[in-house]
Amino acid sequence: TPRPLANGCTMTSFNIRNNNCALDFLSLGALVHRLDPGIIPFRKARSFDIHVSGGEYNVAANLADCFGLRTGIATAMVNYGIGELVQARVRETGVTPFYKWFEHDGVRGPNIATVYSDRGQGVRGPVVFYNRANEAGALLKPGDFDWPTIFAGGVRWFHSGGIFAALSTTTSELILEGMQAAKATGAVVSFDLNYRAKLWSTVGGEARAHQVLRRIAGSIDALFGNEEDLQKGLGIEGPTIEGGKSALDPDSFFQLIDRVVAQFPNIKLVATTLREVHSTNRHDWAAVLWLDGKRFVSPVRALDVYDRIGGGDGFSAGLIYGLLTGRAPEESLRLGWAHGALITTYPGDVTMAKRDEVEALAMGGSARVQR
Repeated sequence: TPRPLANGCTMTSFNIRNNNCALDFLSLGALVHRLDPGIIPFRKARSFDIHVSGGEYNVAANLADCFGLRTGIATAMVNYGIGELVQARVRETGVTPFYKWFEHDGVRGPNIATVYSDRGQGVRGPVVFYNRANEAGALLKPGDFDWPTIFAGGVRWFHSGGIFAALSTTTSELILEGMQAAKATGAVVSFDLNYRAKLWSTVGGEARAHQVLRRIAGSIDALFGNEEDLQKGLGIEGPTIEGGKSALDPDSFFQLIDRVVAQFPNIKLVATTLREVHSTNRHDWAAVLWLDGKRFVSPVRALDVYDRIGGGDGFSAGLIYGLLTGRAPEESLRLGWAHGALITTYPGDVTMAKRDEVEALAMGGSARVQR
């Protein structure tokens, strides 16, 4: 039987509030703009597309644009031209912004960070590098957001991630502050480890990552991350992998999850995608979910990949959508698996899929012409 909470919301299984909440989902993280020259390496590029993204924001954008949920993003915003471009893209997705404003000095910032990423092609993998100098998002700190006001109407699910945690000493403290506010009002709290060695190397490397991310992991209900994320982000030793085992074999991941939840018994959900990369444009794709001690595994599908960036965030969004709408764990996993797969067929980091397309693929649909 659901139990009542404040703001007219109730709790169901996995402690998800299920009615009368102002927001279904709220992310905390940094917005960036990504410059994409397509398959051309940057050293030869003459033009590029601009994508607006952020590991945490992408999930909110996917849930709003594809799945029609009410979502928000708490983030930094800068009053200059790039900031205006980013704001317009956020409006397009239907995400409600909660901005901490910064003024640009016309020369050095603060800035909306730039990510440079080509798509690669065939045997040539994508290359990603950053300019996060004087990034506004890294300046965010506890006290910058009025959490009581943001949460006053009810929020069902609160999410952040390891990319934002790596930006500065204050961003991780802000994540913990936001999580505390979310828990106080009954929201599910999730975190995507999204371990990025290049980002952590500038602030203390793996040792610093372990210190920060383990503290955060002690405050969450749901964790997203692959084997590398769990090992390098949380410092949890993985099981010995037998030679010749496929990257799609879930056994070693589930063994690692057992070690994670032994150290963090507060975690009730762990999920990730599994990829076997044959070339930049040819992947085998699967996903796994551990929920309250039960294991779920998706089908394996061969993907023809156009742009791999954003697939993991697409998976998270589809899975969260399933859980927020009361779907069974198996169906929720398949929705995440299907949505993540579809995102690899589009340029950019956020979804261009429609919900019925995701539902059809999740149920076993094909790429036949829709007439």
